[in-house]
Amino acid sequence: MKKITLLTVSLLMLLISTASAHTALMSCFDEGDGTITCEGGFSDGSSASGVEFYIEHKGNVILKTKMNEYSEVNFKKPEGDYQAVFNAGEGHRVYIDGKDIVE
Repeated sequence: MKKITLLTVSLLMLLISTASAHTALMSCFDEGDGTITCEGGFSDGSSASGVEFYIEHKGNVILKTKMNEYSEVNFKKPEGDYQAVFNAGEGHRVYIDGKDIVE
């Protein structure tokens, strides 16, 4: 009887942890005025307000900020190759190459 109860509790804990899992999401677009806007969030609908965001250019971080209260960040478009990074922690990072950001 104890084995069945332990198995049931273990399965319930697994289901609860799976149900609370979420995926980090980000999309970026060129505003057409020399700036880029990126919007972040999570697959469960959670806000990304306050989540770290940075721009890498030639291996260096050239901008480091956080998503605003609307889960957005707007920045001046860098020259050349760059990468936008939404960093919500280990396993929750999204990378977008600048060449993939279009109007």
